[in-house]
Amino acid sequence: MIGRILGFYFARRFASAVVLIFLSCVTLIVLVDFLEMARRTADREQVTVGLLALVTLYRAPSFTEQLMPFAVLFGAISTFVLLSRRLELVVARAVGLSVWQFITPPVLVAFLIGVFSTTVFNPVSADFKERANQIEGEIFGSSSSGLLPQGKKEFWVRQQSVDGQSIIQAQATRQGGRALSGVVVFEFDKADRLVERVEARSATLGDGAWILTDARVLVPGLDHQHYDTYLIATNLDPKQIQESLIAPETVSFWQLPAAIRSAEQSGFGAERYRLQLQSLLARPFLLVAMVLIAAVVGLRVFRFGGVGQTILGGVLAGFLLYVGTKLAEDLGDAGFVHPVAAAWFPAVAGILLGVLILLHREDG
Repeated sequence: MIGRILGFYFARRFASAVVLIFLSCVTLIVLVDFLEMARRTADREQVTVGLLALVTLYRAPSFTEQLMPFAVLFGAISTFVLLSRRLELVVARAVGLSVWQFITPPVLVAFLIGVFSTTVFNPVSADFKERANQIEGEIFGSSSSGLLPQGKKEFWVRQQSVDGQSIIQAQATRQGGRALSGVVVFEFDKADRLVERVEARSATLGDGAWILTDARVLVPGLDHQHYDTYLIATNLDPKQIQESLIAPETVSFWQLPAAIRSAEQSGFGAERYRLQLQSLLARPFLLVAMVLIAAVVGLRVFRFGGVGQTILGGVLAGFLLYVGTKLAEDLGDAGFVHPVAAAWFPAVAGILLGVLILLHREDG
């Protein structure tokens, strides 16, 4: 009974610390992002404060989703350090609890946070990210210069039509990939020779063709020509376009398996979606690894002192684990590492390392 009461107490303290840190970071990120968006749209009269606030709100979940591991890490460190300094862990040991018993509640809470983040928060984040992309495309894709937000990723798609092969580059997508902004099309004939290059402000997928607006056509050896509307044949349907152009971050966790199957059936690469799916599945275990790293730091403070140095060491270890996770994901995205290994190795390695250190310290 005493162990159960202490377990609920430790779990509540840990959950409160994580929520407090997470909300503080969210507030700071939303404020900074709002100011940055206001700076980039200062010369656009059609952008109102309400529209900026809406875009910031839609962008916030995708940013804060990346903060979850750090919120869990800092929340766990603060919880264990505070329990140590108040000698509450001494009481826990005095009633016969081992280190595994009083870190189990935070571990379970972290795992549940990870499950919630994957199954609930991620779908909301993906939906909001898609809406933000749509509004940003309307804002930044409305000028002839095609100016887009800094750091915006480009999207590429290859298609085969009756005229030959085409490669389409788009700066932004809207309407599930059926509307593009900042479009450049490279058209090749059936002998794979470049026929023309088309630059357009926007493109919309019609019945068997892309409808380009405000297009400039450049043919080798000839002067460029301007067209208000220009058609490029395509054999792609909206579903294929969506799977080839939409970023994995804008696809919900529950929709990723269908996106993978559709991408494979249509001949497009599905590695990005596989990596995103595996990363979301591994997220609860990554948060558990963060708690174990924090436990190593908290126990060291309790037994040996040196609060500042050990906290710094724990933060550095958590940061290195997070960087390793991102590095593995980049390698997986580039095709150098299998998506399963890229997504799961950092989390599993962090858990094993934390358990090994705790076993060495507590059980010799």
